[in-house]
Amino acid sequence: MQLKGKTIVVTGAGRGLGQKTAEMIAAKGGRLALVDLSEDDLEETAQLCRDAGGEARVYPLDVSEEEAVEQVFARVVEDFGALDGLISNAGITRDGLLVKGKGGQVEKKMSTDDWNAVLQVDLRGVFLCGREAAAHMIELGKGGAIVNISSISRAGNFGQTNYSAAKSGVTAMTVTWAKELARHGIRAAAIAPGFCNTAMVAKMPEKILDTIKDQVPLGRLAEPAEIGHSVIYVLENDYFNGRVLEIDGGLRL
Repeated sequence: MQLKGKTIVVTGAGRGLGQKTAEMIAAKGGRLALVDLSEDDLEETAQLCRDAGGEARVYPLDVSEEEAVEQVFARVVEDFGALDGLISNAGITRDGLLVKGKGGQVEKKMSTDDWNAVLQVDLRGVFLCGREAAAHMIELGKGGAIVNISSISRAGNFGQTNYSAAKSGVTAMTVTWAKELARHGIRAAAIAPGFCNTAMVAKMPEKILDTIKDQVPLGRLAEPAEIGHSVIYVLENDYFNGRVLEIDGGLRL
């Protein structure tokens, strides 16, 4: 896929990986439909995209709300007259141990609220956005590409029962969609970043971050632009399908 003139939806576009990826696509002449909860954050990203030479519109949205997702994707197609790609990047964390115990006593358990919050955004949101993107791509008849942002944590990571489960589910959905949608000229693939220099990761305790950096063979976190570059590679390579591209600096959890 040549990105110039193509309409790409980016969820979680208000900051971090989503913002940088959108800006990089705009620099290639892409037309961006920017999705996130915060309209202020979206406007900031939209201006960055315009400054980079692309077209951008903003769509405030909670990706876990089915009717709202349906409405926004219909609006995107109406506004742009096309839908060529989706980058499902929106995600949250609510980290914690499954059960925290000390001296034979249970101090805390992961709450169902924390479990549900992560699964709603990180898995249900990817499902809803992917479903609506695929439906419109089929109706438009021009194919397209869906790129889901999974995570190195999909293999299981300490303190991330909910997040790991969601990202593992994202990977499984991606492979399934690649098999189901290829007949319509639609590719589905995933990116699995390691730990990246974003605001979400910056919330982690400094001691833990230092430990993580020490474990990465390259000795540092990924930069958002490095992940964005990988997303663009998947979009542009028409034979990349049904696979997960790991960008983790050599770290394996």
